[in-house]
Amino acid sequence: MFKSFLAVFIGGGAGSVLRYAVQLLLHERIVPYNFPWATFSVNIVGCFLIGLFYALSAKFNLSAEVRLLLTAGLCGGFTTFSTFCNDDLLLLRQGEMLMMILYIVLSLVLGVLACLCGSLIVKP
Repeated sequence: MFKSFLAVFIGGGAGSVLRYAVQLLLHERIVPYNFPWATFSVNIVGCFLIGLFYALSAKFNLSAEVRLLLTAGLCGGFTTFSTFCNDDLLLLRQGEMLMMILYIVLSLVLGVLACLCGSLIVKP
């Protein structure tokens, strides 16, 4: 059990650092903050990765610890539902109702499609 907790801990730390790096890159260097691009990007990429990691785990019979490191750890630390919800609240407070709805719909639809694509890349 200790190995499982350690795997999630290590993966979560790495995922959180990667998410922060994406935020710095996108919002401070590339695009202005008129849409929550960083959160949107990490959540879609994270959905793709979790689909991919679960499929790879099944195909190559990865250990529970490796699966946990990649899914609950890395993807869990990289993606962020709480920031997604806070971004929605900020958009709402700014009177950007249409942008908020677009963000929610795109995040959900593209997230599910990305997860599906990630899982389909791995051939059985």
